[in-house]
Amino acid sequence: MSEKRSKYDTDPLDPDFVRRTEEVMERTRSLGREAEPETARRDPAPTEEATRRFDEQFTNSYPSVFVPPAYQPPAHGQGYAGFGADAQQQQQQQPAGTTPGPSSFYDPAARPSQRPVAKLGIAENVACILPYAPFYIGLIAAIVELLIVPRQETRTRFHAAQGLALHLVFIAGTLAFKLVGSITDSGLGGLLFGLAAFVFLVVSMFRVWGGKPHHIAPLDDTTRWLNEKLEPQVK
Repeated sequence: MSEKRSKYDTDPLDPDFVRRTEEVMERTRSLGREAEPETARRDPAPTEEATRRFDEQFTNSYPSVFVPPAYQPPAHGQGYAGFGADAQQQQQQQPAGTTPGPSSFYDPAARPSQRPVAKLGIAENVACILPYAPFYIGLIAAIVELLIVPRQETRTRFHAAQGLALHLVFIAGTLAFKLVGSITDSGLGGLLFGLAAFVFLVVSMFRVWGGKPHHIAPLDDTTRWLNEKLEPQVK
């Protein structure tokens, strides 16, 4: 027997709507449990990963760009094995853990010794600074050393070749400024260039005497060529 409703009852829902809705939802949940894979029901739910400290995640990351890298001093005994790119190739080809002999390199950070240079008879520290002497004294000394000093004296021959290359550059610059001065009737440029060359040569002498590395990279090719072409004439 249906429930009697008054004309003022405005509820449009069927009294059995809630019951039927619950039955439909129960059947839907039952179908979902039947369709669930067996492995999903058998395996337990994944547990939360163990908590880690935030700073531990960046232990092996790249260093900060705001922190300068620590200075690593070069190993003792590393020196010039030659000039320019050839020197780097020789050092890379050298077996690890070995130290080249005194005839194949010199330590640029070491102060020149006072031992006499072979075939030259003067102290090494004096022989190394003579090629940088101004007023063409170094030019003559460099040529003499390259023609007398054997190749085993690599330190002396290096500074002789580099000093000779430096003097040749200064001579070419002096001639160029004289030419410009003759055209412009002004010798100020040549005077300033000569003064700068004199100061550079004097500074070079003090650096070599103090054992500081004195390597003029733009003159590498000329230095290597002079050292190879000017063979020792004294046997």
